[in-house]
Amino acid sequence: MMLEAKPDRADESSKWYAAYTMPRHEKLVAAQLGMRELETYLPLYRTVHHWNRREAEVDLPLFPGYVFVNMPIADRVRVLEQPGVVRLVGTNGKAIPLPEGEIERLRSSLAFCKAEPYPFMTAGRKVRIKSGPMAGFEGKILRRKGKLRLVVSLEMISCSVVLELDSGCAQLAN
Repeated sequence: MMLEAKPDRADESSKWYAAYTMPRHEKLVAAQLGMRELETYLPLYRTVHHWNRREAEVDLPLFPGYVFVNMPIADRVRVLEQPGVVRLVGTNGKAIPLPEGEIERLRSSLAFCKAEPYPFMTAGRKVRIKSGPMAGFEGKILRRKGKLRLVVSLEMISCSVVLELDSGCAQLAN
């Protein structure tokens, strides 16, 4: 599940950026940016939360604290002036776009795989998926309950997710 807004206009110079948000403001920020006709992507996952002996299914951001925005860099002020947006991810105060195709690969792979947040991992064996809907992603392999689990890290925002796959879903190479 995801929240996304797609504007009618397409701009050749648009790139995907990660907007860092205040805690628990991701859905609000995505909705506000969508109303401003900016394309956003907020992947969500479903989980069960327990409150006062009650439980409910809720949709939470797969990357807590981040909303992805497709825009020309000239539109950065339109993003930064939104309540709940802290900054655009980058270095030395300069927003840096996400690697080309990363959001599209993420979007297409999440259509076929169950995902949930996972602590960011810097150490461990890296592998690259060579084929299948997740082709191009690099990650660390974990096994659990007979299913293949792949930890995929988005370096720019220091976040990771774990994807659950059937073992024959993709070919892996070191």
